Amino acid sequence: MLTRRDWLKVLASAIALPALPARAASGGGVAEVTRIQGVRIALQSASFSFSGLGLTDIFKTMQELGLSEIDMMSEHIEHFLGAPGIRLPGAGRQGPWTRPSGAPPAPPPPAPATPTPAVPGSAPARPAFRGMAPEVRESLRKWRLEVDLAKFRDVKAQFDRAGVVLFAYNLSFNDSFTDDEIERGLLMAKALGTRTITASSPVSALARVAPLAEKHDVIVAIHNHSEGPEVFAQAMALSPNIWVNLDVGHFFAMGHDPVAYLRAHRARITNIHLKDRNANRGREMPFGKGETPLREVLSLLRDQQYDMPACIEYVGPDGPAVELKRCLEYCRRVLEGNRTP
Repeated sequence: MLTRRDWLKVLASAIALPALPARAASGGGVAEVTRIQGVRIALQSASFSFSGLGLTDIFKTMQELGLSEIDMMSEHIEHFLGAPGIRLPGAGRQGPWTRPSGAPPAPPPPAPATPTPAVPGSAPARPAFRGMAPEVRESLRKWRLEVDLAKFRDVKAQFDRAGVVLFAYNLSFNDSFTDDEIERGLLMAKALGTRTITASSPVSALARVAPLAEKHDVIVAIHNHSEGPEVFAQAMALSPNIWVNLDVGHFFAMGHDPVAYLRAHRARITNIHLKDRNANRGREMPFGKGETPLREVLSLLRDQQYDMPACIEYVGPDGPAVELKRCLEYCRRVLEGNRTP
């Protein structure tokens, strides 16, 4: 029989266990995350944009690469489940390799959102969403509110069988989301087996997300495109449940130092996206060919033992299997000490 002292030891061991995102159950037991010299190397599913590859092919590619952890865009899962209006990322558009060379121009100021026409006696109209026709957007909202969460638990089981760890669900809340839709998104993430959401969201939307994230014990991490430290600070001030998902390539291209930010704010960073861009809003480049301090970022993660996923994100003309293998080889050479990757 266990004594009181024995029970206290068991309880202390349970409290000391690592956070759940580091590993996940799979069909044969537990899927371990991929580490190179201690650094968690993972994927962001935007790497499959323009490829037409869906969930099953993503799993297959990850298995072939030997990677087991992913920050997955909601589009991949919602498309798999048949959500209205959802297409695979990049569908119907040209890939980034077709763009003219040189630095892209600064983005224009955002145009005012075109509201959905209000119906007398209805709830307030909401802004447009990704160019969707209002009726399609409403169909998507209705689907999200009514879909059986058991379907998301079934998807989680497919991750487990494939030996893939879903670290984060990438669901980008914006001002078109109702509070009920935001809350449903949090429940979807939990049904998928994660309590981490990454989100390319404005602070205005995160102000409504924050109390719901606290209610459901979910961390929502703001992802940056043109956003910098000031926006991050505004977002994190909203709630201890608002963190940062740092894209080091975007951060550098906008004139900021990703290494310094990682050092200063690692306690509130869920994961990073590895991307190589040139300075001054420059183009995205193959790993090691751009000006982003990727080597320094990877070395910092290794040397300081920061236990956060470093998610490769790159789209190139040769397709995910080839392009991601090159990115992975670059990371391996840097982390294993070869100075000429």
